[in-house]
Amino acid sequence: MEIAIIAHDGKKADMVQFLNKNKIVLLRNDIRLVATGTTGSKAESAGFKVKKMLSGPQGGDAQIAGRVAEGKTKMVLFFKDPLSSHAHESDVNMLLRVCDVHNIAIATNEAAAQLFIDAIAKEN
Repeated sequence: MEIAIIAHDGKKADMVQFLNKNKIVLLRNDIRLVATGTTGSKAESAGFKVKKMLSGPQGGDAQIAGRVAEGKTKMVLFFKDPLSSHAHESDVNMLLRVCDVHNIAIATNEAAAQLFIDAIAKEN
């Protein structure tokens, strides 16, 4: 299963911490990670194998939306920073819309992401 990971700048450390906390589930269940550029680099630095797209503002969100539309990405974990404005907000909204159109689970915070990972762990 391919899971996309994306995190706004203020949430990248939280994403890495989340991945480390769930490392066993991610490894045991043949999860392939795809990420926007900087988030992917942070995850790689923590020891995760990640297919990196462009950074979010340079089109990475759109690339991941394309993977969702193609049926490649089955879940999106997007740690949004609700307290900051983002220049590429239209790309973020497009990604959310594409996930809704294609009925793809998308978590925009750690609590929802944990529920999704717990469901994967329970399945297997």
